[in-house]
Amino acid sequence: MSITTLITSRWFGLAARIALTFMFWASGLAKLIDFDTAMAEMAHFGLSPAAPIALAVALTQLVGSALIIANRWTWLGAGMLGVFTALTIPIAHNFWTMDEPMRSVEFYVAVEHLTVIGALMVVAWKSAPERRPVATSDSGLVRV
Repeated sequence: MSITTLITSRWFGLAARIALTFMFWASGLAKLIDFDTAMAEMAHFGLSPAAPIALAVALTQLVGSALIIANRWTWLGAGMLGVFTALTIPIAHNFWTMDEPMRSVEFYVAVEHLTVIGALMVVAWKSAPERRPVATSDSGLVRV
């Protein structure tokens, strides 16, 4: 089997989408399974009211993941998870307010979050319909 055959197969794409979203759907399921802990987590970060925020977080994680895994409205799922991940940095990983050694630990978590956001951006970009060049009134082609 060639690399091209492997990476263009349907199962590889599905496995990649499941792996990419694992941290989100696992967290969303954990929040629903142990909702008391999810509410305590929200309260720990100063988010109130804890119950609706915990539910919104779990639903964002699960719906965003499901859209990516199903490869339907993938851009929306990637956007949901990307915005969610970006919001966690100032709320839960605000390293700039911490003393060492937690400052360094949370800095690396924030950097990892930026990498995940980049991966979600690639997913959104690659799932977008292909743009086709069209002629313009000028002398050339533009991409629309």
